[in-house]
Amino acid sequence: MSELSPRRRLLVLAICCMSLLLVSLDNTVLNVALPSLQRDLDASTSGLQWTIAAYTLVLASLLMLAGSTADRIGRRRVFTAGLVVFTLGSLLCSLAPNLEALVAFRMVQAVGGSMLNPVAMSIITNTFTDPRERARAIGAWGAVVGLSMAAGPLVGGLLVDSVGWRSIFWINLPVGLAALVLTLRFVPESRAPKARRADPVGQLLVIALFGSLTYAIIEAPHASLSTTVPFGAVALASLVALLRYEPRRHEPLIDLRFFRSAPFSGATVIAVSAFASLGGFLFLSTLYLQNVRGLSALEAGLWMLPMALPTFLCAPLSGRLVGNRGPRLPLLIAGGAMTAAGLLFALFEAETSDAARVVGYVLFGVGFGFVNAPITNTAVSGMPRAQAGVASAVASTSRQLGQALGVAVVGAVLAAGVDSSSYAESFTEASRPGWWILTACGLAVLVVGAATSGRWACATARRTAERLESAEIREAAGADA
Repeated sequence: MSELSPRRRLLVLAICCMSLLLVSLDNTVLNVALPSLQRDLDASTSGLQWTIAAYTLVLASLLMLAGSTADRIGRRRVFTAGLVVFTLGSLLCSLAPNLEALVAFRMVQAVGGSMLNPVAMSIITNTFTDPRERARAIGAWGAVVGLSMAAGPLVGGLLVDSVGWRSIFWINLPVGLAALVLTLRFVPESRAPKARRADPVGQLLVIALFGSLTYAIIEAPHASLSTTVPFGAVALASLVALLRYEPRRHEPLIDLRFFRSAPFSGATVIAVSAFASLGGFLFLSTLYLQNVRGLSALEAGLWMLPMALPTFLCAPLSGRLVGNRGPRLPLLIAGGAMTAAGLLFALFEAETSDAARVVGYVLFGVGFGFVNAPITNTAVSGMPRAQAGVASAVASTSRQLGQALGVAVVGAVLAAGVDSSSYAESFTEASRPGWWILTACGLAVLVVGAATSGRWACATARRTAERLESAEIREAAGADA
C-alpha cells in the first residue's frame, strides 16, 4: 500500500472506527433492550444469554479466518463485504418474529462483523507505520468503544421506550451504508506480500471448541449431565486436536508460534479476562436495574453513564501512555480499577446503594477504558507487518470469546441461584458468585499485565517477530526455488 497523506490516513482511521462503532454499539444497545425483549418474546435467562452469546461466538469463530482471508485476497474487499452482510443482518434482526429467528439473524450479523474489526485493525496497522502514530490511532480506536458505551445505553433506552426493541437494529442501517460508500471511495486496497492458504480443518475445530464449550456452560443450569457432558467432551477433544494439528500445517489458521511471545500471550489472556468481565458486568447490571429496581430502559441507560463516560475519556489517554511509556502502566491501572469495582459489588453489595453503585461503575469504566489500547498494540506491534491481519484477529477473537464466556458463566450462575417465584428478592444473593467471578477477571488483568509487560517480555516479543520474519523469508525462498 502506497504512503498516504496525513489527512488521508486520518480519514481511513475514521472509516475504520465507524465499523467498530457498528459492532460495539450493537452490543451495548442490545443489553439495555434485554428486559423488553424478554417480555415480548417470552425469553428465559438462557434465551437472553443466547441473543448475546450467539453473536459473539460466531464473531470469535470467524475472526481469524476473516483476518487471514483479508491478508490474502485484499483487506478493502473483505471489509466491504463485511459492511454489506452486517447491515443486512441488522435489517433481518429488526424483523425477527421470535427468539429463535432473532438468534439466527444475530449470527448473520456476526458473520459480517467478523469481517470488520480485525480487518479494520489490519488496515490501521498498515496505514500508521510509525509506532507512536499507531499507538495514538489505536487509542482513538479504543475511544470508539467508550463512545458506544456512552451512546448505546442512552440511544437504546430512548428507542426501546419510545418505539420498541426492534428499532435498536435500525440505527445500524444508515451508519453501515455511509461506511460502505466511504470505504469504496477512500480506503486503498492492501494485502499481505505472501498469500496464506485456507485451513478448513482448523476452522472447524475452532467452531466446535467455542460452540460446544459455550453451549455446555449456558445450558448447565437447565439440562441434565447427559446433555451437557458430551458437549464438554467435544470442546476438550477439539482443543487437543487443534493443538496437535495446527503446528503441523505449513500455513495454519492459528500460528501457535505467536504465543512464544510473552506479551502476545499475556495480551490474549488479558483480552479474554477483561471482556469476560465486561460481558458479565453489563448482563448483571442491566437485569438488576430494570427487572429488580423497576427502571425503564432509558433510566437504566442513564445509570450506565458513570461507567461509559470514563471508558470514553480514558481510552485515548491509554493510547498516548502506550505510545510514550509502553503498556505496563495502563494495564496496572486497568487491572486495579476493575478488581476494585468487582470487590465493591462482591463484598459490599454496591448495587443496593446508589452512591456505591456509581463508584463501582466509575471504577469499572476507568479500568475498561485503559485496557483496550495495550491489548491491541501489544498484539500487533511485536508481529511482522505481513501477519498484522492474523495477529489482530487473534486479539479480536480473544475479546469476543471472553465476552461470550462472561455472559455464559455469569448468566449460568445467576440462573442456577435465582428463584423465579421471587425474582427481585433472590437476585442480589444469586448474583454474588457472579461478582466474585468478575473480580477474579480484573485480578487476572492486573497480575498478567504486570508479569508480561516488563523489559524481558518485550525482548521475547522482538525475538519472536525476528524468528517469524526469518521463517517467512526462508519459506518464500523455498517456494520460489
